[in-house]
Amino acid sequence: MDYTFHWRPVIKALPDLFSAALVTLEAAVLSMLLGIIFGLALAMMRLYGNRPLSLFATVWIELARNTPALLQLFFFGFGLGAFGWHLTPFTIVLCGLAFNNAGYLAENFRGGFQAIPAPQYKAARCLGMSATQTYIRIIIPQVFRLVYYPMTNQMVWAVLMSSLGMLVGFRELSGETQFLASNTFRLFEFFLVAAVFYYLLVKLILFAAHILSRRLFTY
Repeated sequence: MDYTFHWRPVIKALPDLFSAALVTLEAAVLSMLLGIIFGLALAMMRLYGNRPLSLFATVWIELARNTPALLQLFFFGFGLGAFGWHLTPFTIVLCGLAFNNAGYLAENFRGGFQAIPAPQYKAARCLGMSATQTYIRIIIPQVFRLVYYPMTNQMVWAVLMSSLGMLVGFRELSGETQFLASNTFRLFEFFLVAAVFYYLLVKLILFAAHILSRRLFTY
């Protein structure tokens, strides 16, 4: 083995890699927030909506869960482009991840709703709460508590899958790493450092989720 390591280009590019890691985190967080909003809506459509709404939610969930994430990303990147809708790389990744997150989170939320005992809903209505108040104050907070850790896993997934964005020109951590490695021909060094960045990002998310759970939930 005659490979010679050269770390100087990597050290010089650390600020760029750090900025790219923040872009990765930004895309993952925004896609997760959108995924929670749409996922919650899809779960309620599937459980309580009329037939058209339930069918719409079912199609979304089935497509999100049973097709490759890369294919979903290409749909927003190249599929919509065929109809004249040209999105920026950031928007493509955001839409693709949000679509996928919503499909998986919808099933988590649906399980959470079904796990809430029915008498709680009836008791809240008997106390004079409207249906909206019952869900906002009683049901949904318990659902979030039940699905909190699956949501954490989904957030980790969003961070890791954002790396697919490099295939549509998104300069997140993987895309920036590919660009820098190609310019300096230090492929191993750059991708090794990128792996460390991803590892630290995931550990940071898990640590933050643990701290947040201790503050939000009391058992």
